Amino acid sequence: MIKWGIIGCGRIAHRFVQGLKAIPGTELVSLWSRREESVNSFVKQYGGHACKTVDELLASDIDAVYIATLPDSHAQYCFAAFNAGKHVLCEKPAAINLPILNTILEAARFKKLLFMEGMKPPFYPLYHRLKEYLITDPIGPVGYVRAGSSVADIPSEHPNFSYDLVGGAIMGIGIYEAFLAIDWLGETQQVQTMGRFGETGIDMFAIFQTLHTNGYAQLYAGFDLHGKGDALICGTTGNITIHKNWWNPQRATISYLDGRTVEIDEPFKAGGLNYEIGHFCQLINEGKSESPIISHEMSRQMIAMLDKAREQIGLKFKGE
Repeated sequence: MIKWGIIGCGRIAHRFVQGLKAIPGTELVSLWSRREESVNSFVKQYGGHACKTVDELLASDIDAVYIATLPDSHAQYCFAAFNAGKHVLCEKPAAINLPILNTILEAARFKKLLFMEGMKPPFYPLYHRLKEYLITDPIGPVGYVRAGSSVADIPSEHPNFSYDLVGGAIMGIGIYEAFLAIDWLGETQQVQTMGRFGETGIDMFAIFQTLHTNGYAQLYAGFDLHGKGDALICGTTGNITIHKNWWNPQRATISYLDGRTVEIDEPFKAGGLNYEIGHFCQLINEGKSESPIISHEMSRQMIAMLDKAREQIGLKFKGE
């Protein structure tokens, strides 16, 4: 039985519990949030023990912590969890920037504990099935990725609009696009970015072109336009469309140069986070300290891309 504690009781924590319930051999034990009313409401809905402090949560009978807060506090909670001997699954982006992420990874390595950034797409059944299908019916070497999302219906009070909480389109949405580009094209070599700011000091829309080891990507992220949310992956003999929302993938179309079209449908269950949770729990049971899918190096490369994108539009957060 792997016993869990949750730090932060916002919307993503609700989805986490939905996924956790679908994983045998797991139990939700303790919860804490910066807002007392939030954690009390959460416990009433899902069970578990409402803790008064983070220290109380970390001292409880748990094996792992899911950090569901905003990026401004990820590092401090990671360090506290490692010091308490707990494994950590941390929401993305795992840190504000690469130097801070490196300190988190070093702390996990020193304590010999499992750390993984919560980047969900590669764990979905559709993503697995797509990669497996391409082994026997490939589209040739991939050289171009186009992806993005702009979500225009987020309420103005949402934390994504908060400069102090490390909001903005690049941090909130661009991290997904960074994953997709790196996963299919390899390490980033160059980044070219344009973006515009909103009244709260965060980027409301950003578009970035990237050069990778194996090709190019064109990516966008935004909060004030209604974007499509699909992804295009192009190879020499075919291309793939992962239909919206590509980061919760359910359907893909492969179009080949010879005229063939292959449709892949693979619905997900339990909200979708259950797949990364199951992977994380398996790593714990195997005594691993790093995921081979969202590796520490993948996390480094993702945040490094965002660092370069923010630098080019002039977005710095407090303490940078």
